[in-house]
Amino acid sequence: MGDLRWGGSSGRIRVAAVAAAGLTVAAGLAVRSGPGGWFAKGAGDALYTVLVYALVVLVAPTLRPRVAAGRALAVSWAVELLQLTGVPAALSARSTLARLVLGTTFNLPDLALYVVGAALALTVHTVALRTVALRTAARRHGSPDAAGRAA
Repeated sequence: MGDLRWGGSSGRIRVAAVAAAGLTVAAGLAVRSGPGGWFAKGAGDALYTVLVYALVVLVAPTLRPRVAAGRALAVSWAVELLQLTGVPAALSARSTLARLVLGTTFNLPDLALYVVGAALALTVHTVALRTVALRTAARRHGSPDAAGRAA
């Protein structure tokens, strides 16, 4: 299909990344404000990696989705493994922000949930890029776009 970078426009990609980050934070807060339990914990962990993915794309908007997913997953795993040292727990005792960003205690299943988040972000990003690429191609060839309007 060729280049999947929204026509090379890193500005639009950054705007989308900021929007995705905002939606991810809102979703995380909504899930955590519910009754809790394993679903809220798991969704929160997966959404953590989705947020990291959005931040990776914000910083490096021309990355391919698979590379962005790999970097987001690596950051998430690194933060989780850092919890084995006790440093995040010590920082979290003094700062709510540190607790939210670094967590407090290592939990092995979180590593798998981060994979789920990376896969979700990768899928959404890939579908969005392909949709934009198809619409752009349709406009260039004078075809009706996805909404059925003439370009």
